[in-house]
Amino acid sequence: MDLQSLDKALIALVEKKNQLSELGYDDKTYDVVEEELHEMEDEFVENYGDFLEDVLADVHDELCPDNDVLLPTAYLANKYVKQEEKNKITYHPADGGVIVDVDEYPNKLTRLVLVPSPTRLILQIGKNDEEVVWSAETSHIS
Repeated sequence: MDLQSLDKALIALVEKKNQLSELGYDDKTYDVVEEELHEMEDEFVENYGDFLEDVLADVHDELCPDNDVLLPTAYLANKYVKQEEKNKITYHPADGGVIVDVDEYPNKLTRLVLVPSPTRLILQIGKNDEEVVWSAETSHIS
């Protein structure tokens, strides 16, 4: 798996989602941007879906075995906060992702979110805590 291409494709998706989130439904470009996003999501799943579904299955088996694995694009946040830190751009999910039931965190809202730069899965725990549960940088999955 070309992890750099995966990350570039994910960054493009995140940027398009952020662009769409800034538009109101009454904006004349909303439908065009939304259609572009859907096309990008389809291409992303076609190119990286099998790899990411394997990753997601492993994460689900470990953290939330009672929840079904969804398409990788379901794990995207609705909006991301883009930050530059030490000449490197990073992204942090603002809201969205897939709600999962994690036995380790009873009575807390937990979500799995796919995040770029580097490509990783974050488990959000409540409103203020999160942990990286998988990263392409440290992955040995091929």
